[in-house]
Amino acid sequence: MAARTDGFEEPYLVCLGSTDEIGASCHYLQIDGTGIMLDAGADPEEDGLDSVPDLDFVQDRTDTWVDHVLITHAHQDHLGSLPVVIQNFPHVMVHMTRATRDLAGVLLPSSARLQARKLQEGSTTTEPLFGAEELDAYEYLYLGHHLEIPFDLTGVRGHTRVEGRLWDAGHVLGAAGVEIEIEDGDDVHRIFYTSDTSLTAQAILPGGSYPEGPIDTMILESTLGADPEAETYTRKSEERRFGEALKETLERGGTALVPVFALGRSQEVLAMIDRFKNRGIIEDDIPVYSAGMMRAISDVYDKTRFTTPRMNQDFEVYGVDQKRLPRGHNGLKNALEAPGILVVGSGMMFERTISNKLAQEMIGDEKNAVLLVGYAREDSPAGRLLVAENDEVVLDEARGMQDLRCQVERFRFSGHSHRRDLLDLVERLQPRRIILVHGDSEAREWMADNIKFFNPDAEIVVPVRGEPVRLLPE
Repeated sequence: MAARTDGFEEPYLVCLGSTDEIGASCHYLQIDGTGIMLDAGADPEEDGLDSVPDLDFVQDRTDTWVDHVLITHAHQDHLGSLPVVIQNFPHVMVHMTRATRDLAGVLLPSSARLQARKLQEGSTTTEPLFGAEELDAYEYLYLGHHLEIPFDLTGVRGHTRVEGRLWDAGHVLGAAGVEIEIEDGDDVHRIFYTSDTSLTAQAILPGGSYPEGPIDTMILESTLGADPEAETYTRKSEERRFGEALKETLERGGTALVPVFALGRSQEVLAMIDRFKNRGIIEDDIPVYSAGMMRAISDVYDKTRFTTPRMNQDFEVYGVDQKRLPRGHNGLKNALEAPGILVVGSGMMFERTISNKLAQEMIGDEKNAVLLVGYAREDSPAGRLLVAENDEVVLDEARGMQDLRCQVERFRFSGHSHRRDLLDLVERLQPRRIILVHGDSEAREWMADNIKFFNPDAEIVVPVRGEPVRLLPE
């Protein structure tokens, strides 16, 4: 099976997306005539073709192509370039869990509308990569699979049988790790791609499940590899702290703003608020407001609760008493005057989002609180709130410096495993070769050093974008 393609020995892997930071996740596998793409993400910090993985690697070669794409979950950095991949490889078949397929039907049209709106309002000069109307034509390519049930991935020109299997990743609804089996005569080689994964249960979703080891190759995420603090927190202690912060804010007559990512964190926060009310930590009649895309995603959570892994299948996100956030000025003003909880996007509070606009009206009142429940990049408005000095902060350049008098706190409710859990996962699966992806340079360096310390015989690879690496161990 060690055929050579343009100088590269098969099977090989090449990262088509960013490798020095967390951007567009996309990895291409060439396996004895079969072309497989793991994820087709878009970089949320870029526009147009700058946000898309480097598809030229495949297109510029005569003997590489894409037979199959496996989408591990519906976050933008793993799903967002899928329509572009289909435009360039129209015969491709797309594989995902059924829940991810449902979420893609919500999130990809939203992405198309956002691209068009940014062009119209002048915040970008880049034409949209795809329109909402063309997405309907692509959905027939989306094959929804049950967890742990094998399916064929052999390409039309493949000389070796390739089989896939999805495993629950525990990250967000529908998230899956990918096991790939390659037949090689009497031998079977096993590869496992973790994608974004969580070994720890969340409020709604249980921790992930994984194939039995040993395996040949593990393609391992490294998101929290450079975060030593993450391993010192427990979800139970953070949930207790979050409940206390909400209680204190409401008791002093304030409003709590909880900026969230629409997929995953918003549903988890609503589940925790429901738990706090049931336990009497906060009053049952305290109004909870939600808004935007998270409401459509919550509907998918509820409709799939009997067909996807859950901590409690009877729990419904829409069973949590919540009101739609008023859109008019007077309605918003009334909502802010009384104690309440606002669960709205975006998690990093980017300019022109509802969380940013609300924060501008709230941060000058010491009764209020901004409670951050996810990652906040340093240069984002949420990041600036966390490090604000002299009680002043800029949330929007158009408004300029504002007084900061309200409470600001961060809580760690990550959907990613911390680095010690990832080391435990390596021990569990016993891979002979480990390829580190989806993390910045410092994160992948820490992971490589520590994996090598505990597994001195393992081959460890830190790939560079666009440079093929051998997929299987020697």
